[in-house]
Amino acid sequence: MAEDISTPRINAAYLDAFQNQTVRIVGRVIQLRGERATIDAGGNITAILNRDSHLTPNNAVEIVGKVNPDLTVKVLVATDWGSNIDFKAVDAVVDATHRYKEIFYEGG
Repeated sequence: MAEDISTPRINAAYLDAFQNQTVRIVGRVIQLRGERATIDAGGNITAILNRDSHLTPNNAVEIVGKVNPDLTVKVLVATDWGSNIDFKAVDAVVDATHRYKEIFYEGG
């Protein structure tokens, strides 16, 4: 049986701490330019999109991706969450994830 991959929820402030790791990011799509998107998740994050990424400007998106050494995120999966998202709640979940990391993920 395949082992589950731990995907801690992060925002821009945690990118540096999760280099070369797979993470989850929820943010708002600020800009789309070719194979890259700028996501506002407590600061701007550059996402390198895959062919299956279908993002809409100003909508919320959840990205599962790998943080590169240059702090861009290579998207593995992107899910459009629409425009009715409470980003304060999203930030609270990220905060709780890191405050009580032993509950949410290993190694962070």
